Amino acid sequence: MSDSINIALRFALYLDLMLLFGLAAFGLYSLRGQERQSGVVLNFKALLLSTALLGVLLSAASMLCMARAMSGVSDWAELWPHIEMMMFETDVGLSWDLRIAALGLAGFAVMLDKRWPTASLGLVMLGGAVALATLAWAGHGAMDEGERRNWHFFTDFLHLWAAGGWVGALAAFALLLRQAEPRLPVLARTLTGFETAGTVMVLVVGVTGVVNYLFIVGPSVEGLSASTYGQLLMLKLILFAAMLVFAALNRFHLSPLLEQARQTGEHSVAVNALRRSMVLEFCVAVVILGLVAWLGTLSPVME
Repeated sequence: MSDSINIALRFALYLDLMLLFGLAAFGLYSLRGQERQSGVVLNFKALLLSTALLGVLLSAASMLCMARAMSGVSDWAELWPHIEMMMFETDVGLSWDLRIAALGLAGFAVMLDKRWPTASLGLVMLGGAVALATLAWAGHGAMDEGERRNWHFFTDFLHLWAAGGWVGALAAFALLLRQAEPRLPVLARTLTGFETAGTVMVLVVGVTGVVNYLFIVGPSVEGLSASTYGQLLMLKLILFAAMLVFAALNRFHLSPLLEQARQTGEHSVAVNALRRSMVLEFCVAVVILGLVAWLGTLSPVME
């Protein structure tokens, strides 16, 4: 039961912090000027504030779950000293402290939206990036030592940021497609503009994923299918390939189709097709995050 709760909390944190970082980043690289103000194109204030607050709550629940698992006690009076020790005397605890501070910065920055929308999104993205990076301390990179540990963490950071940017963009496009009629010019422009950013994100996710595999398992696939870790990893790769298919479909077929339909004024079919594709791609991304949360609790040693 405790393992299931741990996996669920890890999954929720991955999704929440990726949305926080990715939505803010989308606002900066895709929208222009006053479009970045909450409510003009996307309701950034509600989206980002809710994800920041949820991140704090999920982090608190995660810390409580870890302390109970490590100490073996459930009584609050007995558990509190263990929580204090973890928070201030362990690397995981210090990364947790940093995450809470980063989420506090993001929450504060959201309040600046009306007066300085660009600076607000920039600070939220910075806080989200730091908060997202702290999840690496709960992964396999924390088991390494010395220079190898530093490089593993750096690769994890890039992987998390690129994946967060991708997930946030999918969520933003899904929200834009819900209101496609009044936002059609913005939607068409941002889809075209996302081509370069999306390509970079896919490449970074792919390359860092391979490097992380080498760090965790090594340059061998022998016995991979014989372990739970290996089976979940292969399923993750299959789903990642499915995301690439959806991304290619969106870029090379559905986005040009939407632009053509916009010029003729008959765009409902193109919008619906793009909406279905984006929702399916986002759903696949969510399943992948669930697998990542599970993989992080398993030993990478082949059985």
